[in-house]
Amino acid sequence: MQFNFWPFRRKATPVDVLAAIVSGRNSTSGKSVSLTTSIKVAAVYACVRVISEGVAQVPFKLFQEKGDNKLPAKDHPLYDLLHRKPNAHSTSFQWRETLTMNAALAGHGYCFINRGRGRVLELININPSAVTIEWPDKLGSAPAYMVEGKSGEKKPFPAESILHIAGPSWGQNALEPVQIARDAIGLAIALDESTARLHKNGVRGGGLLSVEDPLQPEQYKQLKEWLESEHEGSENAFKTMVLDRGAKYTSMAMSGVDAQQIESRRFQIEEICRFFRVLPIMVCSSDKATTYASAEQMFLAHVVHTLTPWYERIEQAIDCQLLTDAERAQGYYTKFITQGLLRGAMKDTAEYLYRLVNIGIMTRNEARSLLEMNPKDGLDEPLTPANMGIGEQNNA
Repeated sequence: MQFNFWPFRRKATPVDVLAAIVSGRNSTSGKSVSLTTSIKVAAVYACVRVISEGVAQVPFKLFQEKGDNKLPAKDHPLYDLLHRKPNAHSTSFQWRETLTMNAALAGHGYCFINRGRGRVLELININPSAVTIEWPDKLGSAPAYMVEGKSGEKKPFPAESILHIAGPSWGQNALEPVQIARDAIGLAIALDESTARLHKNGVRGGGLLSVEDPLQPEQYKQLKEWLESEHEGSENAFKTMVLDRGAKYTSMAMSGVDAQQIESRRFQIEEICRFFRVLPIMVCSSDKATTYASAEQMFLAHVVHTLTPWYERIEQAIDCQLLTDAERAQGYYTKFITQGLLRGAMKDTAEYLYRLVNIGIMTRNEARSLLEMNPKDGLDEPLTPANMGIGEQNNA
């Protein structure tokens, strides 16, 4: 029996993978909203990407705390799975990106935990639409996960076989962002479609054409074909219309300005961002008042208020579900290395390391290690700031 474990089936498209193949629920705008339709909305796709890529692009490592030392646990078999290769067909980046994208969009991210010889051998993402959680009646008992295979057959998996990353939750059940935000997403879909139709009809294509004398069927057919070929479609917008036989054209359509299309679409971007807790500037939407300084603070706020909760959510879930009680007691824990967000920003990286080295928090060799540079003799001792040294002498 084959189960729909994603992502390594290469024939699957991103929409197939992320979409719950179910009929969506109608929004107030009348548009059906499901995972399939919502992922096609630019603001939703951008929000999900900025969260999932923010989780995937930073190093993710297993550490062990021994006394005052916190060192990478490279000898532990879970280290390489999380940091580089969770299974034979995925990198750590791909695995984390998909897992977080599923959790951010569907409310749940699932992985099959393949265990053997007393340890975790591989982690395989599962399409969230193929999983149903069955909660036991007895409080405190672990849930069972029903996974639907390609043939439609369902098979139960115990909790120890499924890594479950849940998004914001209400009680036992995680909230489904797409359904919570369905009215905002539905309105965005409606605005996209109405704008497309507006331009398809030449922006002001809807109207009434009247002539003085009755038209014969053949004349009506010729007039209709002429209008469709010469004056419909955005490529024919603003063409001069020449009419004879006393014909009069009265427009009955609103322009983009009349319908406030631009303002409405901009507001829907902000509305969708609120549901995903993503700053609009992170999805390339900003107002004219935004300056470089304010944008820089917004990027910092994105890390603190958007990414950090996801980091903590994933770290704690993996610590509890992939590490044993004994391993946690031995000091093992996972950690996202947020300094990886500075990768490529050399000026910020240099300032960050300079400050940490000069106030004695980091040694110069530790700074060199973060830059993938070999250590040098005599750089293993932390520096002591001059004012701290003077204070110590005075106290002596």
